[in-house]
Amino acid sequence: MKNVDRREFLTVSASATTLAPAFGALEVPLMNRPKVLIIIGDATETVDTLYPYYRLIEGGYAPIVAGPEKRVFQMVMHEVKPGWTITKEWEGYSIAADIAFKDIKPEEYAGIFFSGGRAPEYIREDQDLLRITRWFWENKRPMASVCHGVEIPARAGIVKGLRMATVAKCKFDLEVCGGIYVNEPCVIDQHMYSGRTYHDHGYYIGPWIKALDASSRNG
Repeated sequence: MKNVDRREFLTVSASATTLAPAFGALEVPLMNRPKVLIIIGDATETVDTLYPYYRLIEGGYAPIVAGPEKRVFQMVMHEVKPGWTITKEWEGYSIAADIAFKDIKPEEYAGIFFSGGRAPEYIREDQDLLRITRWFWENKRPMASVCHGVEIPARAGIVKGLRMATVAKCKFDLEVCGGIYVNEPCVIDQHMYSGRTYHDHGYYIGPWIKALDASSRNG
């Protein structure tokens, strides 16, 4: 059997799907739905990335994966093993970026999500990513962040006085940039929605998608 890029297969398959009648919406192909950015890089956390990816499709949006370049990226799985005091890392699935940061026109997107893992530490110096992040903040589009994802809005200089959740080891990254660390599974401050780790996805992703719904209706 011919090898098929998993992300390409997912994209093609998703494009053919439609909103179920239970959502009370007309059947809309994925390509015609409002687009939402998912920010990744190599060593982005697998669950942090795929959970919002599929929830966005379920919610009636087209998730657009964005990375430093338009190529395939390697995701990882993170967990603190019993008896360990630091995170152990395993290789996860791979995922292809639909677009490079430099090619993003933020006004075309309904919202943005900053995935966790080790990627944010390396991509937070990308000037195009910082430009995009500031645009979403200044234009009050719904934003979401989990775990190490906080390092991107922090580096972009938009967290001063902002209450955010993040993994405890990133508390310093947030606070040194003027943010306020909150140890809760869902923290909402203005149009920023955040959680600590992937264990919190079930708490903050839903409210973020509701904010996307409201923003899309008003936009």
